[in-house]
Amino acid sequence: MTTPSPYAARRARVAQALGPNGIALVPTAPERARNRDTDFLYRHDSYFYYLTGFTEPNALLVITGDGRSTLFCAPKDLEREIWDGYRLGPEAAPAALGVDAAIPMNDLDAQLPRLLENRDAVWFPFASHEGLEARVAGWLSKVRARVRFGAQCPQQQHDLCGVLDEMRLVKDAHEQDIMRRAAAISARAHIRAMQTSARMLRAGQDVREHHLDAELLHEFRMGGSQYPAYGSIVAAGANACVLHYRADAAPVRAGELVLIDAGCELDGYASDITRTFPANGTYTGPQRALYDLVLASQEAAVAATRAGARFTDPHDASVKVLAQGMLDVGLLDRNKVGHVDDVIAQRAYFRFYMHRTGHWLGMDVHDCGSYVEPSEVGTVSERQDPLSGETIKDRPSRILRPGMVLTIEPGIYVRPASDVPTQFHDIGIRIEDDAIVTAAGCELISRGVPVKADEIEALMRG
Repeated sequence: MTTPSPYAARRARVAQALGPNGIALVPTAPERARNRDTDFLYRHDSYFYYLTGFTEPNALLVITGDGRSTLFCAPKDLEREIWDGYRLGPEAAPAALGVDAAIPMNDLDAQLPRLLENRDAVWFPFASHEGLEARVAGWLSKVRARVRFGAQCPQQQHDLCGVLDEMRLVKDAHEQDIMRRAAAISARAHIRAMQTSARMLRAGQDVREHHLDAELLHEFRMGGSQYPAYGSIVAAGANACVLHYRADAAPVRAGELVLIDAGCELDGYASDITRTFPANGTYTGPQRALYDLVLASQEAAVAATRAGARFTDPHDASVKVLAQGMLDVGLLDRNKVGHVDDVIAQRAYFRFYMHRTGHWLGMDVHDCGSYVEPSEVGTVSERQDPLSGETIKDRPSRILRPGMVLTIEPGIYVRPASDVPTQFHDIGIRIEDDAIVTAAGCELISRGVPVKADEIEALMRG
């Protein structure tokens, strides 16, 4: 018996969730104009690709509760293909993609009302495709116009994102393999950027952030990646204290740190790695002190990442190490903030560490999936945030399961201030790895690039 493709198996799961008389509509992303007569580099919609493996624009997938799938796609057009490239076309799509039928996209408005007739419920991704809700309403109005002929119009509309988010949250073996390969490519890119920085500075060359960004892009493409998973952060010196800084033209100077947060996308799946290294290959004393602290906090978070743990456990473990370390090195004054439990309770650490220790990773770099445990969503507790004074509603955090993939990325960001030791001014450090949750712990798939300070220094001497 032939094993179904992962895409066919996913479509079957969706069909089962719809109920026997439901129907789901899943469009891909539109093309976007960049400027006159040119478009941005096209990237498919993640939900659509998850169910089809199809990367062409101008397409929509229909799944019905009986398990039948129909693809609307661009028709063959030899003249347009001369300009825009090959199209699969409706004739070849069923055999190539495993769908039951394929119809030219220009027939969509005529065919969709027929497919919607006599269905109980229509499912589609809410608030993710501009104008989709209006188009669905238009198709349904055509169904209602046929009630005199005995047509029944779907009485319910459901958000398909909830079903697909739960499916995408746990990665199957096919997905995990792609993500390992993406992480390996990205790790090589980080190594290349580190070594280029040290080599150019040793040679007395002018080094800019965009030079290192170019090395990342080169290695991504050489490794077979289609494009970066997100805009690469290459932040030299004080720029590392800007969390979402983008690679620009700032100089990379000996004696300063460089924070690179960059990952490639491979076959629809993202990687996400951050390393912070000395531009010339040697950490100073203050830099090393904070770097080792961030690394220790990451190690604590890694140890807390396993099936059965809560999503918040790695963050809590990381914060505890960081809070104690901030007291030990003098970033926080014990006489003002008290001991480590006080620092955590009052969120005094937030001044230097203001983001979570991780996020889901998958087809999107900040991947879909609830951070609340579904079976406990009705359990709510309230607390007052000590910094903002707002009332926060807490719900039980997600229980980690094998196959979930998340990042582990603690950091410290020290902006100059009169009450902060000057040796730490303008130091920004983040260390990030990609982790697949396993029954016994987690698999760090991005450690192809060194993380320990001594190993980074050795690599940059090479």
